[in-house]
Amino acid sequence: MTPPLRVIPLGGLGEIGKNMLALECGDDIVVVDCGLMFPEEDMLGVDLVIPDISYLEQNASKVRGILITHGHEDHIGALPYVLPRLKTPVYAVGLGHDLIEVKLKEHRVLRDALLTKVEPGQRFPLGNLSGEFFRVCHSIPDAMGVAIRTPQGLVIHTGDFKVDHTPIDGRPTDFQHLARISSEGLLLLLSDSTYAEVPGYTLSEAVVAEWLDRIIREAPGRVIVATFASLISRVQLVLDAAELNGRKVAVLGRSMVDNVAMATKMGHLKPHDGVLRQWGQIKDLPPERTIIVTTGSQGEPTSGLTRIANRDHAQISIIPGDTVVVSASPIPGNETVISRTIDNLTRQGARVLTTRNATVHVHGHASQEDLKLMLRVTQPKFFVPVHGEYRHLAAHSMLAQSVGVPPENAFVLEDGDVLELTQDAGKVVDRMACGHIYVDGLRLWDPKSAVLRDRRTLSRDGVVMVVLTVDQHLGALLREPEIVSTGFVDSGQNGGLLARGAQVVMQSLDHRGKLPLQSDYLQVQVKEVLGKFLYTETKRRPMILPVVISV
Repeated sequence: MTPPLRVIPLGGLGEIGKNMLALECGDDIVVVDCGLMFPEEDMLGVDLVIPDISYLEQNASKVRGILITHGHEDHIGALPYVLPRLKTPVYAVGLGHDLIEVKLKEHRVLRDALLTKVEPGQRFPLGNLSGEFFRVCHSIPDAMGVAIRTPQGLVIHTGDFKVDHTPIDGRPTDFQHLARISSEGLLLLLSDSTYAEVPGYTLSEAVVAEWLDRIIREAPGRVIVATFASLISRVQLVLDAAELNGRKVAVLGRSMVDNVAMATKMGHLKPHDGVLRQWGQIKDLPPERTIIVTTGSQGEPTSGLTRIANRDHAQISIIPGDTVVVSASPIPGNETVISRTIDNLTRQGARVLTTRNATVHVHGHASQEDLKLMLRVTQPKFFVPVHGEYRHLAAHSMLAQSVGVPPENAFVLEDGDVLELTQDAGKVVDRMACGHIYVDGLRLWDPKSAVLRDRRTLSRDGVVMVVLTVDQHLGALLREPEIVSTGFVDSGQNGGLLARGAQVVMQSLDHRGKLPLQSDYLQVQVKEVLGKFLYTETKRRPMILPVVISV
């Protein structure tokens, strides 16, 4: 009997970012993408968020490979953290492969990674399954969808895509190939939902080319362009516009420099002779002849543009008359820091252009009419919208039903849902624990981590430290406890509260008379007694840290 196909989203459904989805059939598991998500404001001190791969680790012997659709961080960013824990081959095409190689080398895990470059249309085995990439248009070169043949039937995952008839690299979405393989009969379509609420068609990247050329031509001084380090096609547009307008381009920011160097070496980026220079070669040129390309379109604290805005960049400072182009859409949650960066740039005399006042970016995702076209071409039996918040998934499901997918065959899933499909029916049969894993420096924390819980407590109620001086022989308190606080009360204005708290602690410890006061008892008693007192007085629960000093 043929085992059912299990569809298990591990990230990217019900959220933007950290895309990862597993397809399981019998003894074989294939994973599509392995991305990260940038932390939200309540994720205190966290650097990145990656998917929980506990299920894959428990079934590591079944995992046949990770298939990467393209080189954006929300699709490849978790690989350096996942591959040391899940030693499985990674398959990618062109620029996606090369960006992964740079990333794994940076994290010093490339040596142990099984990274394989494949070509579009090349079929490769994955146990009893097989994979095959096909070209789609997106905001980065060499974006791919993937066709996976399973014992139950053909599955197509579109990856991130849009319909662009005039793409910068001349490679439109390969609907001809897509129609040919779909003609075998498509069991399941997994399709990008990010812009499923947006009517009409997505604009072509060629529109941005026209705007960048006009902006650079009319700018009276320097032009500083901030975009994603992986957005190589946008860097190509800047280089083309620089050539047309007699300007030289310097690239700043470690990730941007690394990616541009790699893309140039591998032929993904084609700078005109003499246009792309080192900063030292162009810094003394007249401002109207220079362009700087850097990172920071999302207001990242250590990025080039943010450092410039904060007057903290080692090489660049704003000159009145500079034109700053933020060539990216804000990732949800980043709006506040981006606005702050724009304000700081404007205060220094820069003219700042964003998607609000110029067409300096078009998104790389299909709008409603493009999504309908994908559904019409592939004619799937079952449909699962992927890559988007819940409202995006629900809107995409309704679109699918409007073009003929039966309502009972359109499944709106969230991370952790387990959908089982056969050729005749589909049903959500289980739900597994599938949350965030937080990257904090070199450590990984799960949502229940005491570290993160303590950080939330500190951010909300502050900390109170109680210093107890104890005779090491008799175990008796030698003096009244000293209490200091940070982020709880102002010691100058509320010193009386802390002094009364010290008296409460002292009284609670007196009842033991001449018996020795043990350290463990002291800590538990202080936390309990002082915690009750402070809550009664302030209705707040600060973190209490007893410190016992033996003399």
